[in-house]
Amino acid sequence: MQRAVPVLSWELTSSLRNTTQTAYRILIADNEKSLDKNAGTVWDSQKVMSGASIQVPYAGPALQATKTYYWKVITWDNHGNASTWSQPARWQMGLLSAADWQGAKWIAYEELPAERVNVLPVDGKKDDYLGNNVLPLLRKDFTVPKKLQRATAYVCGLGQFELHLNGQKVGNHFLDPAWTKFDKQAQYVTFDVTEQLRKGANTVGVLLGNGFYYVPPVKNRFRKLKSSFGYPKLLCRVVLDYRDGTSESVVSDTSWKTTAGPVTFSSIYGGEDYNAGLEQPGWDAPRFNDATWKPVVLTSGPTELNAQMAEPLKVHETFASQKITPAQPGKWVYDFGQNASGIVELQVQGRAGDTVRITPAELLAADGTVNQKNSGRPYYFTYVLRGSGVETWRPRFSYYGFRYAQLEGGVPKGQANPTNRPVVLKLTSLHTRNAAPFVGEFSCSNDLFNRTNTLIDWSIKSNLASVFTDCPHREKLGWLEETHLMGASIRYRYDIATLCRKTIADMQASQLDNGLVPEIAPEYVKFEWGGDMFRDSPEWGSASIILPWYVYQWYGDQQVLESSYPMMQRYVAYLGTKAQSHILSQGLGDWYDLGPKPPGTSQQTPMGVTGTATYYYDLTILSQVARLLGKPQEAATYEKLADEVRTAFNQKFFNPSTKQYATGSQAANAMAVYMGLVEPQHKAAVVENIVQDIRNRNNALTAGDIGYRYVLRVLEDAGRSDVIFAMNNRTDVPGYGYQLAQGATALTESWAALPTVSNNHLMLGHLQEWFYGGLAGIRPAEGSVAFDKIDIRPESVGDVTSAKASHTSPYGLIASEWKKAATVFELTTTIPANTTATIYLPATAASTILEGTQPLARYPELKLLGIENGKARIQTGSGTYHFTVSTPASTN
Repeated sequence: MQRAVPVLSWELTSSLRNTTQTAYRILIADNEKSLDKNAGTVWDSQKVMSGASIQVPYAGPALQATKTYYWKVITWDNHGNASTWSQPARWQMGLLSAADWQGAKWIAYEELPAERVNVLPVDGKKDDYLGNNVLPLLRKDFTVPKKLQRATAYVCGLGQFELHLNGQKVGNHFLDPAWTKFDKQAQYVTFDVTEQLRKGANTVGVLLGNGFYYVPPVKNRFRKLKSSFGYPKLLCRVVLDYRDGTSESVVSDTSWKTTAGPVTFSSIYGGEDYNAGLEQPGWDAPRFNDATWKPVVLTSGPTELNAQMAEPLKVHETFASQKITPAQPGKWVYDFGQNASGIVELQVQGRAGDTVRITPAELLAADGTVNQKNSGRPYYFTYVLRGSGVETWRPRFSYYGFRYAQLEGGVPKGQANPTNRPVVLKLTSLHTRNAAPFVGEFSCSNDLFNRTNTLIDWSIKSNLASVFTDCPHREKLGWLEETHLMGASIRYRYDIATLCRKTIADMQASQLDNGLVPEIAPEYVKFEWGGDMFRDSPEWGSASIILPWYVYQWYGDQQVLESSYPMMQRYVAYLGTKAQSHILSQGLGDWYDLGPKPPGTSQQTPMGVTGTATYYYDLTILSQVARLLGKPQEAATYEKLADEVRTAFNQKFFNPSTKQYATGSQAANAMAVYMGLVEPQHKAAVVENIVQDIRNRNNALTAGDIGYRYVLRVLEDAGRSDVIFAMNNRTDVPGYGYQLAQGATALTESWAALPTVSNNHLMLGHLQEWFYGGLAGIRPAEGSVAFDKIDIRPESVGDVTSAKASHTSPYGLIASEWKKAATVFELTTTIPANTTATIYLPATAASTILEGTQPLARYPELKLLGIENGKARIQTGSGTYHFTVSTPASTN
């Protein structure tokens, strides 16, 4: 998603409590020396009387493509203090138009015939072609005649690429660029390559892989879908900025040369094969003889190119094998102890031409071999040795979700080797994921909850790619319901602002002419079995409305609302054409809920409940967005339609005598409450029905992918975290504890950890939101934007005697840590500058509340708002506070 203008943010710090910003001044220059002299040669905002410190839009003259800009800020606060100037920061502009590519052409080894291009295949359709494509190397020699000031490479290699300069890989990214709707748009990646270039002869080299751009139709390799946008291709511009103020560019054109590379098979679904015997040492360095290489082919590519703004994928944690077990003759199984997305790194020694195969998997079969039956098979890596000493290799263009890896064709070091097979010195699991930075931590005194938090976190990490994937193996697709239902859980832990914006751009590109937003974005396949249920489900498509709203609420990004508003309008209009008397009954409903049958479409909740509730929620959001964007008449139209949907929903599904919705399922009642469909006079009774249903099932859950988040939200909002505790502090019924008891190390697709489905899945991890927002108590207050208003409302329930969490919001660090004994409750909390907070403490009228060691009344920055329902509400601003609440018995 391209931004209209840059926005600037900064974080205030102060040793004084209750600090807010009253004014700021921004300086932007085109060189560091001017900025050092406090000269805003590009833009000087002058002193602006404003408390805004995040998402402040640039308001200077037009900015130039590829140019670097430097900026700093000074602020004034409510205590009459001026800050020092901030440390200088910088950003570099990307390529803003097609002309900015300076004549760069799409180049390739070969071109896919037009009749075989298939950008939206239908799942299950048989292939009329079988074969493999060439995975090429491309190279270009060039000269740097004088001293460089800066060198920047802009590269789009489809489906995936690896950039090399002068014999070395550039950067540490994995699977660049991000996956998009390639028939409409693609993303380029920017690298600062100043340090890798030298005066004189230089060489740029690129390896290309298939990714989602082309899924080769090869027999005996898994393919979930059969997209074929084209064969791999490259667009590249390397900008050379010299110290004398001049610049020139090296661009992809007919002067480049290409050949087949050592990657002999590349499939996002089938794995990767590599033949080290085909390596050409020095191919990516000067003085290489490329006389046998052929000229590149000019081709075409996506016309819309945007900068890759989301964090790249990288290798993160590494896992050594915990155990190596012989499974069958010639097969060895490595157990890495953790189910995670990733690749392997192989260290092997043997003869030239020897081949080892590595098959990753989540589970084991009864005979001890790996089991890929329900995660996509066959998927494997093969490596053909070059036969020169110790060889180290890792795949470049594919990954899988696995805990185990099966070795064939080689022998682990130290094992008998009568046939002189290659010796595997080491096999390591490398976890790959989006490099979204950590912004949250959680722990508590309850060991099961800590292990549950880790379980959920591994499913999140394993499914943070360039989209929010459902699973890291059989699909790797961006099913959209997860983006809003799991969004808060993920945002507490990771900064996913840029990944969310990218997802929104994917939805915009995937939206159909009739307004439908399909359940997957980017949409790479059309699932036709089951009719349109896997393409048109409101709970999924409504991410086009809900996700931009949540991005605004969490990060303060109003630009994302402005750019998304047309998509939102078109989708709501589409839902209106599908509604029958305002009721929407299509789709999947409460997917994977717990019922008498194997999980799938909703069992406990009839169709129409979740879809219509979501439709109403869409309309309430859209009316708020319209008002925020200065469109009051459109807001009123959406409010009127929302009222009509609410009336229809209650007439069809609400039983006024029992105070139940539809079947009275946990999902039906919870969604009616959360979305605001319940009449105020009935709300308490409906909430009580949710509690009673849970209690009557011996504190067991039934809600699925769609409903469970809302069950937790409604219970927490109603002060019933005791029920949440009872539901989840157990291992004997399907749920998180049950999955752990079955040996899961990542959240599974089904509540019951069924081996017949994915065992690393993103969609059911909603409890993590409660860990941070309920148990530890860090919540955005009603009406807050980017946590400018904070609730610290810890819930000390069950046997939990302590909890702590932190979250770095756009304004800074928010922290909450509490512990309790029989008659004393202690809370330490940190509130960032330029925000306010309401702190909730367990207290009665007879309680003694101290801040530090003194009574609350001694601190004018703290305001006791009252004590209600066993909670004291204290209003405050920024700072770190330590509270002690004692009952009279504890002070005697």
